[in-house]
Amino acid sequence: MDVPFRFPYAVDPAYSKKVAYFCMEFGIHQPLKTYAGGLGYLAGSQMRGAFALKQAVIGIGILWKFGYYDQVRKQDQTMDVLFQEKVYGFLEKTDMRFTIRVSGHEVFVTAYYLPPEVFNTAPVFFLSTDIPENDYLSRTICHKLYDSNPESKIAAAILLGQGGARLLETLNWQPDVYHLNESHGMPLAFYLYSKYGSLEEVKRRLVFTNHTCEAGGNEKNSVSLLAKMGFFGSIDPAEVKRLIQTDNEMLDNTSAALQMAGIANGVSRIHATVLQHWWNTVPGACKIISITNAQDFAYWHDEQMYGAVANNDQAAFMYRKKEAKKLLFEEVADQTGEMYDPDVCTIVFAKRFANYKRAELLLSNMDRFKHIVSNSIRPVQLIWSGKPYPMDFPAIALFNRIVNICKTFTNCSVLVGYEMKQSRLLKGGADIWLNVPRMGHEASGTSGMSAAMNGALNVSMPDGWFPEFARDKINSFVIPPADPMLQDHEQDERDANTLYDLLEKEVIPLYYDAPDKWIAMTEQGMKDVSPAFDSKRMMKEYYELLYHH
Repeated sequence: MDVPFRFPYAVDPAYSKKVAYFCMEFGIHQPLKTYAGGLGYLAGSQMRGAFALKQAVIGIGILWKFGYYDQVRKQDQTMDVLFQEKVYGFLEKTDMRFTIRVSGHEVFVTAYYLPPEVFNTAPVFFLSTDIPENDYLSRTICHKLYDSNPESKIAAAILLGQGGARLLETLNWQPDVYHLNESHGMPLAFYLYSKYGSLEEVKRRLVFTNHTCEAGGNEKNSVSLLAKMGFFGSIDPAEVKRLIQTDNEMLDNTSAALQMAGIANGVSRIHATVLQHWWNTVPGACKIISITNAQDFAYWHDEQMYGAVANNDQAAFMYRKKEAKKLLFEEVADQTGEMYDPDVCTIVFAKRFANYKRAELLLSNMDRFKHIVSNSIRPVQLIWSGKPYPMDFPAIALFNRIVNICKTFTNCSVLVGYEMKQSRLLKGGADIWLNVPRMGHEASGTSGMSAAMNGALNVSMPDGWFPEFARDKINSFVIPPADPMLQDHEQDERDANTLYDLLEKEVIPLYYDAPDKWIAMTEQGMKDVSPAFDSKRMMKEYYELLYHH
């Protein structure tokens, strides 16, 4: 690796401002398992979009030795968690060595390089502490993405934030903009404050993107613990408290990021509004704008389906769609032993198993559920797929409950291993892409974008990105939401009944009774999702709206 770092492609002069993009996870391609879910998928699409536009963007992440986790099964088909070492021959080792300070100890860091030509991305560096110079505990900092141990998470944050800044200094590559994609890398902000000695100078360089409305995604830790671990670098905790507002000795990462960044963005119009409401009382919080998430069209779309749509050839479209369904159904048969029919309407719920995403909503009323899945006139097939956090035992219990229910139906199944390859299969094989978050909780929900790029019809709550796309009964079906002021269980009951009615009275009958209209709606969704929700639009907006603040 030559130092100083030189960009490996000719940068477009319109995007010459140098940006260092810090993210805890990158979902770039199936072989590189450095992601857990939507945040990683989004970061991968951003790196692909930056490459397509030839932007001066460098990605900085962590090379997770055991990835997130491998989702496997126990003997009874319920879920198990496997941590398996990952080895990547396509990453270039560098001879770089520099140190960060964690819990009062010097920790050596190296970096691995992903060249643009491997996966058509902007250049990405992955940090690692798993090298012989370190003791065992230091080596484990980069072992597990989102480790449940609080100290491990803080150490990983120091590695990303402080380590990423040290990497750039080692490369002798000075960014104009440091972009924190989520607040995991907050030690970067304190490192910059130590370097420049002024909050105003930090704000000139630092921008921030928040991806979640959930309290669990906006992490808090005690200032004393963070100081002990080295989260603030050389800054005294008393100065930290003068610098940013803290709450009862607790540091809220998101609040701190908003106070130290020059500008921030939410990832949909609704999400930005929620953030503005949440944080409008924080002194010194920066302006929050909206840049809606997107997915890389070039990577995700089904070329044959789009070719058929361009030629106005419904027969060719349906032929390709059935072929995609058959590919998915081979995976279903391999994992579950169930044989699915490509002529049958197929509903897919596939996303990270988090409480607010309501994977169990279809099962709220088992009588109504059975009525839908047992209909021999208008049959359906259901597939669930998604990863709970490995220590989220309620979510794992929900996953297992669905597994056991599906054992009693030959047309219902649960898949494990929801990663990028399987995500593509599910989106190509879905007739209906179901998205049912509790209203106000979905920041963006980008899976529906790539589902539409693969000829799946979105049936969704009007949350996150969806209201910016949806034209009810024209390119998708909008589920009318219950009053969000109701208690959660009341919302869930009302939304479930609305969903049952919509599926039984409109969505499934349309599939069987008016196939031409069904295809027209699906094709309209394919047309509407691009270019409005392609990552090139998103990365163009990042330069125009965020990086030139």
